[in-house]
Amino acid sequence: METRARSLVKAVLWQLIGLVSMTLVGLALTGSAAVGGALAAVNSAVGLVCYVIYERLWVHIPWGRRHG
Repeated sequence: METRARSLVKAVLWQLIGLVSMTLVGLALTGSAAVGGALAAVNSAVGLVCYVIYERLWVHIPWGRRHG
């Protein structure tokens, strides 16, 4: 079982990767670093919350786990 701290660290690192990639996509599509960054920040905040909830829900599902 994963600790909450591990789930949170994984989520933060994943979102940082997403933040950088979304900023670059936003910049490429809009030509504005500010708009691209704002879109990426909102996306990262929503994604972080969803990812943490998703991970914590899966902790309670025994399907596919091996014990011992």
